[in-house]
Amino acid sequence: MKNIIITGTSRGIGLELAKICADAGHRVLALSRNDKPVSEQGHPNITAFPFDLCNESDLKKLDTFISETWGRVDILINNAGKLVNKPFMEISPQEFEEVYRVNVFGVAEMIRRVIPHMPKEGHVVTISSMGGVQGSVKFPGLAAYSSSKGAVITLTELLAEEYKETGPSFNVLALGAVQTEMLEEAFPGYKAPLSATEMASYIFDFALSGNHYYNGKLLQVSNSTP
Repeated sequence: MKNIIITGTSRGIGLELAKICADAGHRVLALSRNDKPVSEQGHPNITAFPFDLCNESDLKKLDTFISETWGRVDILINNAGKLVNKPFMEISPQEFEEVYRVNVFGVAEMIRRVIPHMPKEGHVVTISSMGGVQGSVKFPGLAAYSSSKGAVITLTELLAEEYKETGPSFNVLALGAVQTEMLEEAFPGYKAPLSATEMASYIFDFALSGNHYYNGKLLQVSNSTP
C-alpha cells in the first residue's frame, strides 16, 4: 500500500486517477478546491478536503495531515492546472500571474511541503502538456498556459539533479489531447483520441514504477496533435 497525494481531483484525469489508485488498494489524499466530486465517491481509501494550493492556511493543513496521519508520502502527483485561452494582448497581467501561481508556484510549493516526508524511493510526477515542450506544435491563445507548462518541465529536471543522491525521483509527463473539460475549454468541439480514464490508468502505472527507469525525464504522452 502506497500513500499517494493527487492535486486537481475535482474532475477529469485527477478524479479518475484518485479512483484508480484507491481501487488498487492505495491510500489517497485527493486535493482540490471543490472536494465534492471525489468525496461523494465514499471510497474508504480516499481522504479529501477543500484545498487551494496557493493558500497558506490550506498548505499548513496539508502539513498537519501528513505529519499526524500518514507520516510518509510515497507518491506526489501534481495534476492541478489552470488554463486561460485568450489572445496574448487580451490576457491581463493578473490572469497571466494566476496561471503561473497554480501551474508553477503551486507545484513548487507542493513539492517543498511533501519531499521532507518522502523516502529515497519516492516519486514526484508532474503533469505538463505537449504545449510546453520545445519544438512541439503551438496554438494561439495559450501563451500563459503553455509557457507555464514549459517551466515545470525545467523545474523537474533541476530537482532531479538536486536530489539525485537522496531521492525522491522527479519526472514529468507532457500530455497530448485527452477528452476532459479543460481540453474543451482550450479547443471547443475537438474530440480527443483518449479518455480521462485511459490517461489516468497510464499515469497510475507510471507513478508506481516509472522511477525505476527514469529520473529527471520528460516523457511525451501523445498520439495526436494537439
